[in-house]
Amino acid sequence: MDNNITFDKALIKRYDLAGPRYTSYPPATQFRDSINSDDYRTWATASNEEPIPRPLSLYFHIPFCDTICYYCACNKIVTKNKQHSIEYLEDLFREIELQAELFDSDRIVDQLHWGGGTPTFLSNDQMQALMDKIGEHFTLHNEGQYSIEIDPRSTGEGSIEHLRHLGFNRISIGVQDFDPRVQAAVNRVQSIDMTRSVVDTARNSGFKSINIDLIYGLPFQSVVSFAQTLDTLIDIKPDRIAVYNYAHLPHRFPPQRRINDEDLPKPEEKLEILRYSIERLTQAGYVYIGMDHFALPDDELAVAQRNGTLHRNFQGYSSHALCDSVAMGVSAISHIGDHFSQNTPDIVAYHDAIHKDQLPIYRGCETELADIIRNDIIQQLICHFRLDIGDIEKRWSLNFGEQFAKELVQLKTMEEDGLLSLKHNAINILNPGRLLVRNICMVFDRYINPAVKTNLFSRMV
Repeated sequence: MDNNITFDKALIKRYDLAGPRYTSYPPATQFRDSINSDDYRTWATASNEEPIPRPLSLYFHIPFCDTICYYCACNKIVTKNKQHSIEYLEDLFREIELQAELFDSDRIVDQLHWGGGTPTFLSNDQMQALMDKIGEHFTLHNEGQYSIEIDPRSTGEGSIEHLRHLGFNRISIGVQDFDPRVQAAVNRVQSIDMTRSVVDTARNSGFKSINIDLIYGLPFQSVVSFAQTLDTLIDIKPDRIAVYNYAHLPHRFPPQRRINDEDLPKPEEKLEILRYSIERLTQAGYVYIGMDHFALPDDELAVAQRNGTLHRNFQGYSSHALCDSVAMGVSAISHIGDHFSQNTPDIVAYHDAIHKDQLPIYRGCETELADIIRNDIIQQLICHFRLDIGDIEKRWSLNFGEQFAKELVQLKTMEEDGLLSLKHNAINILNPGRLLVRNICMVFDRYINPAVKTNLFSRMV
């Protein structure tokens, strides 16, 4: 695939709307509280009865952080009281038992991910106990993709080696920016040496893939300052890099109220930071995967994109598509078959449900055939920048031109703007359209108009 990205400021400004990130379709904004644990049990039973049941992907949400990062929009609990994690793990262990009862024991766990919050808030002994509990109730194996998000500030001596011993083979490290002034403004002070040490230890311990997260649009950032962060990062050379857009929404996320609006880069500067980041990383040999993600050419994400097996889910881009995702902990979202469910984000409600031996599901979405077809289309576009129309017609027994006549009219305008090439048998996203792939996906989103009007999503760049 061509790794060139055409950065057209006029086009980007014209298409800079609010929209979903399509980690699911329908988006989580369409989840309804009419979905409950009975629905989830029905879906789980049906998934076991498939001719060849899918392998499992397990996600565990650890919500605790001992300090607050002002930019953060995650579901987290800021505390230095380790007692909270003891109580939470007791509930999480019971949820593991309840979930495991629903799935056949011969369904292998191909993917495992611990996110948060800060999973390394847990002690080594607690992490060992959690992994032991997972292994007791689900079938783990040595060749799975087992990943964890870490904060280098909460990893002590031997922590990284211990994670590798537990079976993790992929690691994601939060950095955001190496500039001390930016770090102080967002309350995340983390030295370059600290980050480099964690990366080196992970490599020496045998981790197969190392990801580092950055954020652009934070206070006091400029092209010049962010260029220094990128130079440092390229020297560290992680396998993957995510460069996220900071969405300043203090009315929705109270910690962001500690960030002064006047300290944020102006829109023109922010856009220039994005342009420079793409140019610098691709020049350094990273492949632009899509959205915010870059990977070295031999990383699994880049390989999966070349092979046509790349997938997008709640953890971002993934090289494994055909898994049922079982998510545990507060706010965690499961994807069983074609349907979605989400646990309550309220830790008290979560605790109460678990103590009644109930799955703590508070909303979800039971998809219709129209959703499933549109999800297929969106996945192809957002992962591969291409849609084979003939393949869609064959797979779903439909006439694309008739079923998506309205959408084709909208795509025609995008073709005139140079975002894509529209032919009778394929939609190919061109270089200027790759940064705006979310806009192209939105054409096929039948829920998008009300969502955009209520500003439920982040902007494109």
